[in-house]
Amino acid sequence: MSWSTSDIPDLTGRRALVTGATSGLGYETALELLRHGAEVTIAARNPEKSEQAAAKLKAATGKEPDVLALDLADLASVEDAAKSFSASQDSLDLLINNAGVMAPPFRQTVDGFELQLGTNHLGHFALTARLLPLLHKAKNPRVVTVSSFMHKTVNTVRQADLRAENGYAKWDAYGRSKLANLLFMSELDRRARAAGSNLVSVGSHPGYARTHLQSSGPQLGGANLEARLLAIGTNLVAQSAAAGAWPSLYAATTPGVPSGSYYGPSFFEFRGKPKLVHPSKAAQDPELAQRLWTWSAEATGVNAF
Repeated sequence: MSWSTSDIPDLTGRRALVTGATSGLGYETALELLRHGAEVTIAARNPEKSEQAAAKLKAATGKEPDVLALDLADLASVEDAAKSFSASQDSLDLLINNAGVMAPPFRQTVDGFELQLGTNHLGHFALTARLLPLLHKAKNPRVVTVSSFMHKTVNTVRQADLRAENGYAKWDAYGRSKLANLLFMSELDRRARAAGSNLVSVGSHPGYARTHLQSSGPQLGGANLEARLLAIGTNLVAQSAAAGAWPSLYAATTPGVPSGSYYGPSFFEFRGKPKLVHPSKAAQDPELAQRLWTWSAEATGVNAF
């Protein structure tokens, strides 16, 4: 595939919301959406970083994004963010569920869930459900959920994993959160089709990209040496955050992308131009996807479809 960001169509008049857009993949995604005419809201937890990112994006594109306070590890914050956004917008064309945490020591969300599944999956599940009325008001709404090739390191998600009731291993928990992202993407697609909705639900992953994500988890646990080693290795072999954002941008903006499809880098899903890729067998399990949806609706107190 010869795709590049110059192939992104004119997005004038379309409203996009990108989570985790203060740096890394989310920032690069917001940057290209703004460059191609979209009205963009960046949603993140840290107000100071959000304002800095907004100023940087305006300097680069001449367009100032809106800023939305959102802590995906706090379901009350998710509810407040959805209410605030809904009060200021008539519709939402594009939701990019990008934010995430990777391999921290055991932590819990405000609501008592394991931090990675709670943030990467449950927070985005609740946000999408609460924004669904605005998405349905758009002409061609689309939801992009960002996963990882690390979803292939695990073969299931259990209800007990939401609270790490059977123990915690940080990389397994990360893999489960990324598997949950794809299960959510596919079940959102299935439910949208069953309801007669024209909502498009697609997935993407960045391959191996240089972002702060690789070192932030170890730093959270005080493992500074591990964080430095990961940063060195990442800088040596990973592609840029801008290139890592290409699959998300392709999934978000390419006309005619099939709902339920999944995109990643072309070179062994490690780096390069975006292409259609295939999730693991577990990620394609419709019964597991339906069970996870039920557990997620019970855990968050919200539902979609």
